[in-house]
Amino acid sequence: MGKNQKDIPYNNREISWMDFNYRVLEEAIDKNNPIMERVKFLSISSSNLDEFFMVRVAGIMEKIEIRSTDKDSSGLKPKQLLSALTKKIHDFYEKQYLCFHKMILPDLKKDGIEILKWKELNKDQVKFTENFFNMIIFPVLTPLAIDQSRPFPFLANKTLNIAVELDSGKDESNFGIVQVPAILPRFIKLPSKSSKSYILLEDIIIRQLPKLFEIYEIKSSCTFRITRDSDLEIDEDAEDLLMEIEKSIKKRKHGALVRLEIGNTKSETIKNFIIDILDASKKEIYISKGPLDFTFLSKFYDEINDKKLKYKDVQPVNPPVGFLNYDDIFKSISEKDKIVYHPFESFDCVIKFVKKAAEDKDVLAIKQTLYRVSGNSPII
Repeated sequence: MGKNQKDIPYNNREISWMDFNYRVLEEAIDKNNPIMERVKFLSISSSNLDEFFMVRVAGIMEKIEIRSTDKDSSGLKPKQLLSALTKKIHDFYEKQYLCFHKMILPDLKKDGIEILKWKELNKDQVKFTENFFNMIIFPVLTPLAIDQSRPFPFLANKTLNIAVELDSGKDESNFGIVQVPAILPRFIKLPSKSSKSYILLEDIIIRQLPKLFEIYEIKSSCTFRITRDSDLEIDEDAEDLLMEIEKSIKKRKHGALVRLEIGNTKSETIKNFIIDILDASKKEIYISKGPLDFTFLSKFYDEINDKKLKYKDVQPVNPPVGFLNYDDIFKSISEKDKIVYHPFESFDCVIKFVKKAAEDKDVLAIKQTLYRVSGNSPII
């Protein structure tokens, strides 16, 4: 090590990652990108942030929990790092919602696509949503009243919920919880003659809350979402590694709270109820200025089939002749090393290679690193 090498400042990994996610968000802001691609980038920035909290932020919180004061390579202690990250993430939230409300929604509207609030619906759309609620949504909802005899339910990671402040006419506070069902699409298409109009699922449910809590008056309501510690803790020296991984994955469902997102509300009562019941600290709370969880925009991207609003599909070309067309792929690579550029060149040669290896009696094992494999992966 050189004389002054230990004094060289390093970038902190987590802060650097947030800078990366800012660049993802900038793609959603950039008007040079087609509007639906910008919608998708906003979704990706939200999905990235979820994973960041579940693993990276959770790891920092664990260090604080055990009172670690060790500095990382950038010279930051865990508490200092969490404080810097919290400020940066709050700024990121502000930019996300500014992008959604001031840029994405207006530009979607220019192309005849609207995500409407309840007050913006016409009579036909109101009637449609009421029927849709009665026939489709209502049967899959389980409203829960919270009081001394009915404790607060366990809420799974990344579920979207609605907290409800109830008035029973007595001098006591009553609250309820409604989980927004994940089995239904997050956005509902509305009848419309002039545009493609949608409303978010939670907006319909909030409007119909009196049907769920009939003996109460609804005083206020608020959406909220929790993110849990989902970092895998695996003993790699375990006798049965597969069983150890299974146990660790099951524990992820019950991980500690690392983030509480609360929808914008004027009611301090409902906000304090959510914070108190989940025992959330100030550093874990994020107040949002719009719909929670922008990851739904990924499916919204798939919903809109207008090719003019998206990038042109990239058609991969076949790799050079003498590789893909070989009957014996092993013979091909024994003659000369091959390199394939994805996604610009076809992935078929890799599939063919793995399939041939799986059938070859001289191959004892196939080992790969798989990252974000699709549901219908031919490799799997």
